[in-house]
Amino acid sequence: MDNAARRDAGLPYHYDDPAIMDGQLAWQDKLWEYNQTRPTEQERRAELLKDMCAEVGEGAHVETPLHANNGCRRVHLGKGIYINAFMSMVDDAGIWIGDYAMFGPSVTIATAGHPILPILREHHYTYALPVHIGRNVWVGSNVSILPGVTIGDNSVIGAGSVVTRDIPANVVAVGNPCRVLRAINDTDNPVDDNSPRSDSRPAA
Repeated sequence: MDNAARRDAGLPYHYDDPAIMDGQLAWQDKLWEYNQTRPTEQERRAELLKDMCAEVGEGAHVETPLHANNGCRRVHLGKGIYINAFMSMVDDAGIWIGDYAMFGPSVTIATAGHPILPILREHHYTYALPVHIGRNVWVGSNVSILPGVTIGDNSVIGAGSVVTRDIPANVVAVGNPCRVLRAINDTDNPVDDNSPRSDSRPAA
């Protein structure tokens, strides 16, 4: 099994294999061009985003600067999503972001990691596991989402959390490591004047 096959199977592989690079710098050039656009060049940004990413839904909006190891070529963006500035994606494996998901500034989504055993790191081993973020998820600022994680639909991840394991749908989760705090319920409706306002703003 070659390195590319090992990577795609989620097994440790050599990241310094030239075959693994697979045009990585050319894809990063596209991302560099995206990051040089002016705020008024919204149509140009939309064109570049579609050229960079594996998939882009209608109305997806990504602020600059944006970083991605592989220039977003393994990133699948749903429709109506919003990504604030300083998003960093280690897209060595696929990243799927569902429709209407929102991200605060300085979020990191990492699909790649390195072995705990020192000798394997010394020999340039890494691994990559895909990340799936569900529909209508809200991720607060300065959140880190680690390799292999799935976040269920509608869930909220509080600011500063480190998501090391799967989070189910329809919950508020916070902390390091990120844990479920409670389920989302009718008291979270800020339109209802009788609802407790303090419970409706957990992610900031």
